[in-house]
Amino acid sequence: MLITSMLIISMVSGRMICSVLICWLLLVARGDGKPTEQRTRVHQEEPLSTLRHDDKQNFDYDHEAFLGQDEAKAFDRLSPDESKRRLSIIVDRIDSNKDDFVSEDELRLWIEAVQSRHMFEDVEHQWSEFDLNQDGLISWDEYRNVTYGSYLDGPLTETEYNYTHMMARDERRFKVANRDRDMSADRQEFMAFLHPENHEYMKQVVVQETMEDIDKNGDGFIDLKEYIGDMFTAENGLEEPEWVASERQQFSEFRDKNQDGKMDREETLDWILPADYDHAVAEAKHLLHESDSNKDGRLTKEEILNKFDLFVGSQVTNYGEALLRHDEF
Repeated sequence: MLITSMLIISMVSGRMICSVLICWLLLVARGDGKPTEQRTRVHQEEPLSTLRHDDKQNFDYDHEAFLGQDEAKAFDRLSPDESKRRLSIIVDRIDSNKDDFVSEDELRLWIEAVQSRHMFEDVEHQWSEFDLNQDGLISWDEYRNVTYGSYLDGPLTETEYNYTHMMARDERRFKVANRDRDMSADRQEFMAFLHPENHEYMKQVVVQETMEDIDKNGDGFIDLKEYIGDMFTAENGLEEPEWVASERQQFSEFRDKNQDGKMDREETLDWILPADYDHAVAEAKHLLHESDSNKDGRLTKEEILNKFDLFVGSQVTNYGEALLRHDEF
């Protein structure tokens, strides 16, 4: 159903976190929670796998986190030799100055380019579905009719989800993304609508949506109970997992900066979109640290290919998809 697919697009920030929110939607539908699973709102640190991140044992976490489960399975179709061959071509592209080494900065720039390409491709993939009159713009009416058409056309049944609030929320986000206020989005504006966390002028609407989700008592703040409740729902008879106590400490020591027992909008912004964390930089440092066997601060093609199982599960390969595109190799 189209509304179901667009619900995920509307509420999240792109493909990288879809699997997490699908699980969240299923939990909401059942009305219960899994007491041992932790969910986070931090957009640049979203845990995309429930597996433990331990590279000493395996790279399953990296594969699920940066590939998604479906793409990770698709990668399994490639033999190690074919994976290395295609990764070798990618390495040549990353080495922008052609000095036969890949630096941390080259890795960062490549990852940033891959991230941007992912967003552009996401817009192009959906564009024709919403630009009904093919005028090169997507109006709010077009988006609303395609996304919520079945809801608008008839009365709700007793068992059907009420999409009124969701539609109003989408309209508010659409208005913010639409910088010239004509209620028709060009590609850049539609990208901001789909991926608000990657656009500076959209950050406040991300904060507002987050607070609306978590602020259960409607006082305009997120207190400790609401903060924990968003990530963890206890079940009768089961002990609270250790990470809950750690999150309480995080709230008291780092989230609630003014120590008033609750998070305001600015504190929420610092939590979900931390200014001091750059995802591309962190991933580049991780790849360099894990692959730089001689510790000279740069990577040779041989070092990268020796760690091919790490790289094909990283953003360097566009969540692994680049390895599966025959036209690029």
